[in-house]
Amino acid sequence: MRPSGQIGSIPILKLVGTRRYDAVLLVSFGGPERREEVLPFLENVVRGKAVPRERLLAVAEHYYAFGGKSPINDQNRALVKALRTELATRGPDLPVYWGNRNWHPLLPETIREMARDGVKRAIAFVTSAFSSYSGCRQYRENIANAREQACSEAPEVDKIRPFFNHPAFIESMADRVSDSLADLASPRGRSMRVIYTAHSIPKVMAQTSAYVAQLKEAARLVSEQAGVSSWELAFQSRSGPPSQPWLEPDICDRMRELAESGIDQVSVVPIGFLSDHIEVLHDLDDEAAAVARERGMAFARARTVGIHPRFVAGIRDLIAERTEGGEERPAVGGMPASPDICPVDCCPRPAMHQGAGRASNPAGVSGAGSAAL
Repeated sequence: MRPSGQIGSIPILKLVGTRRYDAVLLVSFGGPERREEVLPFLENVVRGKAVPRERLLAVAEHYYAFGGKSPINDQNRALVKALRTELATRGPDLPVYWGNRNWHPLLPETIREMARDGVKRAIAFVTSAFSSYSGCRQYRENIANAREQACSEAPEVDKIRPFFNHPAFIESMADRVSDSLADLASPRGRSMRVIYTAHSIPKVMAQTSAYVAQLKEAARLVSEQAGVSSWELAFQSRSGPPSQPWLEPDICDRMRELAESGIDQVSVVPIGFLSDHIEVLHDLDDEAAAVARERGMAFARARTVGIHPRFVAGIRDLIAERTEGGEERPAVGGMPASPDICPVDCCPRPAMHQGAGRASNPAGVSGAGSAAL
């Protein structure tokens, strides 16, 4: 390895040359698959945090509204299947495993399976495109903890870089935005606004990462490709107490303000998420859509990238960066490609208010989590 740049006084390290990998590991947040799993899942999410029981019960209702089954695991299965096909077709032809942070298949279970299969080194694709403690560093900590829990023969695992400005992600999102605009009567009119959304996080956490800057850059790039001139960024899924500042504006609050100013068409684009899981369905398809109906606004919601063929091909390309070596790290726009190896102090765990009940996970119990697929 050698330094390839600087952030302040911290060198950015990048892998140079080819490293041998035996497998790909898809890492995600996880979710319950039947009603009786909802509360155990939520208890797992908040373990070690002072979250009131009534809050858990309130969030459980979001899952019960969908029969107690989160879509996220099925969406991960679809992504694993699509990625296996892509790798078998274009290479590198590696097996694809899948492990979650908070529900089965849990990461320690998957790491043990990989060890039994003789895997020595894996490359991990984490279902989060952006940098933040919960979206990047915490997943690296999850992987390290899972390796310690698994066995002495646990494979080494390297994480793929954040990919918010990878051309495949931007192109896929631009396609989704274009599709959503087709659902509006006057998608290019003055009274239309595209609102990109991402999971809100505490401001103290946002200050320790490039989360907001990356979101704004990705939204700008997608808007350029989709031919959108009127857009902005809002946030959803806040779960902290009123005393703790979180990123704003909230999507529903912002839609009410826009309605008052004469905007009567909105396309909401969940750019901060990779699939249409519970938070997207509840916060946008239910709550934001309800605000639109109340204010007489035409409403469209863009799909997430999911298993868009260009996006799946982009994951393969991110894997090939590490297996094939070379200097090229594709990125578009004004920000460079993220390094293969994060600086030691990148996206550190922020000091959170003890009363917040979210000392390590800003997603709290709002749904699938800020770094979820």
